[in-house]
Amino acid sequence: MKELRIIIAGGGTGGHVFPAIAIAEEIKKSKPDAEILFIGTRKKIESRVIPQKGYRFRPIWISGWSRKIRWESILFPIKVIVAMLQSYAILKNFKPDVVVGTGGYVCGPVVRTASYLGIPTVIQEQNSYPGVTTRMLASKASCVHITFDETRKYLKHTDNVFTSGNPTRSELDSVMRETALQKFNFDPSKPVVLAFGGSQGAATINNAITGSMEVFDDHNVQLIWVTGDLMYDGIKQKIEERKDRIIVPFMDDMASAYAAATLAVCRAGATTIAELTRIGLPSILVPYPHAAANHQEFNARTLADHGAARMIRNAELMRELPGVLTELFDAPDTLAAMRDKAKSLGKPEAGKIIAGSIIEAAERKTQ
Repeated sequence: MKELRIIIAGGGTGGHVFPAIAIAEEIKKSKPDAEILFIGTRKKIESRVIPQKGYRFRPIWISGWSRKIRWESILFPIKVIVAMLQSYAILKNFKPDVVVGTGGYVCGPVVRTASYLGIPTVIQEQNSYPGVTTRMLASKASCVHITFDETRKYLKHTDNVFTSGNPTRSELDSVMRETALQKFNFDPSKPVVLAFGGSQGAATINNAITGSMEVFDDHNVQLIWVTGDLMYDGIKQKIEERKDRIIVPFMDDMASAYAAATLAVCRAGATTIAELTRIGLPSILVPYPHAAANHQEFNARTLADHGAARMIRNAELMRELPGVLTELFDAPDTLAAMRDKAKSLGKPEAGKIIAGSIIEAAERKTQ
């Protein structure tokens, strides 16, 4: 049998790129000889991360649509045409057996062109509220893999839709809590809060954590606080350094941070949600208010409705966080129930399941 040839299109943010890499790695485990080509944009995270992982990468010229009148908006229709032509050229040259879309505006031209050419397509949707590419192209895909059952109600056709979860890094399961607590020199009898807001940090979360120090002291809470680069120096000047407070601009060992934590305070991006549920970590979710189509609030509400998290809107965080923290620290049974609920929503086999579906679609094409 000839080697499988697979194109994966996705980018713009890590939330679209890292699930794509997780899927590619699972494909390689089953089919080491599979030829995988990534398509993304030249100036976003995928152009740096994908080649670092050892995969071939081809950029196309495309960007997101902006409602504001600006030069990029005027260029958008031209970019779409150029991106479709570039996608056509790449597809005709590479001759993939299947094309996979993992989200972001780069997916649209690639997946749509593949559909026009009769190439099987697979879509992987990370968010509770599906992106525009998924909503537009799901009915023509060979199959659509979603993270939350709630996503089905936003799709016109669901015969080809499977709730598979969002692929996450297998190393998240590799750290025992005892080992993580030792790494941070933390007391195993005291709770640990992990606060983070993405690679750039989140000013609202940082300010709310600063305003909650009295609650942490009153409840003997240990803190791992990932501030982001921009606010790190200012926070270090305000907050007293102590052995029960780890304050860093960036955490390069999130697996240990997750393992040590009793509770997380964070945004509600799709990758974060998948990681929280994979390890079963209760959370206070603060949706980023400017996320496309408000998808982070949809993600957060899904976990909150299942009892796995509490959701606090960005504008209300400073006022509400101390009270919610106090309530949860005073109710360890509630935290334990949230942990069980979060774990029940996790899909640790997501990458393997989606990779198997892609391989099946590709093998059908080659028969």
